Amino acid sequence: MSRTVLIIEDDARIANWVRVYFERAGFAAEVTHDGESGLARARDLAPDLVILDLALPRLDGVELCQTLRRESDVPIIMLTAREAHADRIVGLDSGADDYVVKPFDPDELIARAEAVLRRVQGKVQQVLTAGSITLNETTGVVTVDAEPVALSQAQIALLSTFMRHPNRVLTRDQLISLTFNDEFDGFDRAIDSQIARLRKQINRNGRQPIRTVYGAGYRFAVEDE
Repeated sequence: MSRTVLIIEDDARIANWVRVYFERAGFAAEVTHDGESGLARARDLAPDLVILDLALPRLDGVELCQTLRRESDVPIIMLTAREAHADRIVGLDSGADDYVVKPFDPDELIARAEAVLRRVQGKVQQVLTAGSITLNETTGVVTVDAEPVALSQAQIALLSTFMRHPNRVLTRDQLISLTFNDEFDGFDRAIDSQIARLRKQINRNGRQPIRTVYGAGYRFAVEDE
């Protein structure tokens, strides 16, 4: 059964170009050209992957990404023509798993899509528990104090890395290598942004297991100090 990708892009030329490349790579591809229809189609189709433009009419890519992330853990790759680092961080903070800056090489986009899907599909069934936090690596379900928490695939992967290396100081480079197999072609501060969002989601009553070790990296504390 072929995997399905939903391409939400208002530029018809780019959307069709991306669709053709995904179909050549063996995907079933569908296209919508605005945020509202993209959200509706994502809900109906339940795709394996979403390619999402940042600048969309009717509902922009950030709002759409945030909505999708609240409702599902579908992998999302954001397309943006903006080169400022702040705009890339906004995309990741909204729940995207990766981003590609226009103009881009379609082969790179396919490679990034495959990398994101490998991270999702290659997980061994296992439930990790640390204190009040539980992570089912198969389903991607995360709970804190028995309450479900909505995280992006990238944040789930980061949480898994932290939980598998308790009380160990991890540098940014180590987090990239352990979590993304060196496929996270972003800049160091993008990891900081993902961790900041992860911290916000798993914080309960001031209990925060992800500690900053200044000048070194981060540490996942399994016991309160």
